[in-house]
Amino acid sequence: MRTAAWLYLILAFGFIYLPVGALVLFSFQDGTLPVPPFNGPSLKWYAEVLSDGDVTDALLHSLLVATGSSAVAVLLGFLAAYGLARHVLPGSAVMRVMLIAPLTVSYLIVGLGLLIVLNRIGVGLSLMTAGIGHVVINLPLAFAIIYASMGAQHENAERAARDLGASEAKVVILVTAPMLAPAIAAAFFLSVTLSWDEFIIAFLLTRFDITLPVEIWSMLRSGLSPRLNAIGSVVFLISVTAVLLLEFTVLRRRRS
Repeated sequence: MRTAAWLYLILAFGFIYLPVGALVLFSFQDGTLPVPPFNGPSLKWYAEVLSDGDVTDALLHSLLVATGSSAVAVLLGFLAAYGLARHVLPGSAVMRVMLIAPLTVSYLIVGLGLLIVLNRIGVGLSLMTAGIGHVVINLPLAFAIIYASMGAQHENAERAARDLGASEAKVVILVTAPMLAPAIAAAFFLSVTLSWDEFIIAFLLTRFDITLPVEIWSMLRSGLSPRLNAIGSVVFLISVTAVLLLEFTVLRRRRS
């Protein structure tokens, strides 16, 4: 039984990580095509990518959009979670459903809807509009994570702070937010991870200043190249780094 479990685990991990392993391996290919046989290792494609101004600009744009939109999404999600968890509002159940519902909507539908609205009101496409789109898709996730973490112990601490004379703003900033810091950080890192490599909304809502996934798509039109593998490896490394930071700085501390 244990052997079968280990075999299943190895097959599952192989199925998940084999494509990523092939991507990283052939990013070190010395030839011009990322296909067997492997010739290398060589770092020339990484050097070429890092010296490409278009790629580095797109990389910085992706980081800017990911961190900025995630910060806004987490702030709005925290305020919405606090309001619905701590105050009795008419139709609060419907509000919760409406806040979480965008998680079930295709990114393509969200992007097309935003594109129509932005064109109608005359807003030009830019990194800002891409950030707005990422706020729309990350806000429900941030709200769900933070709202699920707001327990009775937090409410008791808030009530004690009010009894001691703290204003509502001080209660939120000095009591509620610090107690929810692990959930807030988890929502932020997950939002950054999702926004960082999101393509459809970034493609629809940007024009001249593009993000890294859009740059990769434009490069794919000229065929496969180890340069694409190198860029994909960098994207994968940054995504894994964000997840590891979440694990070691937030989730592990929360469990302990």
